[in-house]
Amino acid sequence: MSTISIHIKRVYEKPEASDGKRILVDRLWPRGLTKEQAGIDEWMKEIAPSHELRKWYAHRLEHYDRFKELYLQELQQDKPFPLLRQIREWAEDSTVTLLYAAKDTQMNQAVVLKEIIESS
Repeated sequence: MSTISIHIKRVYEKPEASDGKRILVDRLWPRGLTKEQAGIDEWMKEIAPSHELRKWYAHRLEHYDRFKELYLQELQQDKPFPLLRQIREWAEDSTVTLLYAAKDTQMNQAVVLKEIIESS
């Protein structure tokens, strides 16, 4: 198995050269940020949680375990899978940073994505 380098970071934090390829993994564009401020290289809204799941979860931390379970089921669908593989390939060559807008740094979709990509 190749060594991969995946980081996670709030999109509101200042872009840094050490971020490598910056990939936004939110379905909605982050409030108050221009494309220039965000400094993203890719916006992969297709691998973000569905609108329905996002609204249900609403970052209620007591529902995180169930959110993670349902989100993993969504990621097993045909459309997101090639994108996950693409992120892994990029991370094998250089650093990739998954960007998210949520305030919680430990319980969000970027954390789930990092786990699944690193374990694949």
